[in-house]
Amino acid sequence: MDAASQPRAWEVLLAFAIIYFVWGSTFLAIRVGVREVPPFLLAGMRFLVAGLVLYGWMRARGTASPTVREWSAASLLAVLIFVFDYGLLFWAERRVPSGIAAVMMATIPVFMALAEIVFLRTQRLTLRLGLALLVGMGGVAVLVGHTMSLDEALVDTAGACALLVAAVSWSVAASLSRKLPLPAAKAMSSGAQMLAGGVLLTLTAAVLGEFRGFRVQAVSRGAWLALAYLIVAGSIVGFTAYVWLIHHESPTKVGTYAYVNPVVAVLVGYFLGGEAIGPRTIVGTLLVLVSVVVITTTPKAKSELKPVVSEAD
Repeated sequence: MDAASQPRAWEVLLAFAIIYFVWGSTFLAIRVGVREVPPFLLAGMRFLVAGLVLYGWMRARGTASPTVREWSAASLLAVLIFVFDYGLLFWAERRVPSGIAAVMMATIPVFMALAEIVFLRTQRLTLRLGLALLVGMGGVAVLVGHTMSLDEALVDTAGACALLVAAVSWSVAASLSRKLPLPAAKAMSSGAQMLAGGVLLTLTAAVLGEFRGFRVQAVSRGAWLALAYLIVAGSIVGFTAYVWLIHHESPTKVGTYAYVNPVVAVLVGYFLGGEAIGPRTIVGTLLVLVSVVVITTTPKAKSELKPVVSEAD
């Protein structure tokens, strides 16, 4: 890469600040939104609008529309990423504090490592990895276990289970995305997945009866602002910053958002959302983050797989 193509330092710092702090803060925005808007409907609105904008922008730039096979692949990933992952995340945030939800979702690398060891055989189970996996699972047990409250309110069991299913679903999608025929342009691929996900989430909301009794006029300005923040800052701006960074920085550096987002979410939830931070939250968060750092910095046993470009929360 020649000097002319090197990004300015402030541009790199701004992009990192966006994926660190904007993505970390989206967990509280979700919690604000689902207080008044049914969860699958809110998620559907977020990704339907964001997907239309991103897809339309790429088409306007001359990028070809996905083929039928690519739309099929994008739709399969949309079921796993948007219906099961984001849909369950939005649903769980009616029951679980946003900071805890972010920490639970940070276990995605743990489940990805398990999938690579057991199913893909692209990673070997070493003592280092085994200990990291045990530490990560221990962190989850501290967060959701009913035998160790540490003088802190217990986490809703159904919400915690939904978050674990969401994390597993994202992990499966990440593994599948390496083999499915997706559009070569990353932004078009993400736009197609968001668009398909938005449609499927809206249909899911209809099947679950979320439209019944929902009145647009009853939604407060704060909830609409939360949705706008999720669409513009979380999905469009955040994803653009992520894709830009992937082209200018190493995947390892960019992947550090996985460590920072939960910490940001816990602090934002505490200072802006009035969520409690007790000993259990601190211990569970530290255990999960230590596990994630060790797992994501462990070299692959075989050839390094290409990073999955995905939109975070």
